[in-house]
Amino acid sequence: MLQDLNFPKFEYRFKSTENKVSIFDVIRKKFIILQPEEWVRQHCVHYLINEKKFPKSLINVEKELIINGLKKRYDIVIFNSDGSIYLIVECKSYSIPINQTTFDQIARYNLALNASYLMVTNGLNHYYCEMDFEAECFSFLRDIPNYTPY
Repeated sequence: MLQDLNFPKFEYRFKSTENKVSIFDVIRKKFIILQPEEWVRQHCVHYLINEKKFPKSLINVEKELIINGLKKRYDIVIFNSDGSIYLIVECKSYSIPINQTTFDQIARYNLALNASYLMVTNGLNHYYCEMDFEAECFSFLRDIPNYTPY
């Protein structure tokens, strides 16, 4: 049984092959093996699309980036229409508490990506930040703004 998460419900599709359950990812347009972190990631993707109104075309999931010569993978990135990065989301399994290490991880990613907003979630707790690049700091928000096209 999957953990209920602190996200709105959405319509998801499962399939089972070789004793593994997969969930359909509407961004990658394929079935992904259902791990706890993927369950959180899919809820977050649907929240961003259905509640925050971000177009699927501006969302990227599970892509590689190089930070200090090391290969890393971000969970979710939302682009602005000009190609700059609006939001980075770091998803953790619902069994992993959000702590300083999680924020340090997304902050390192953002040194390379320069997103305006950050979101960290384990599906149960969500944290939102807005970057202030001039002051080199961030402030916590109650939520991220809804999508507004330029």
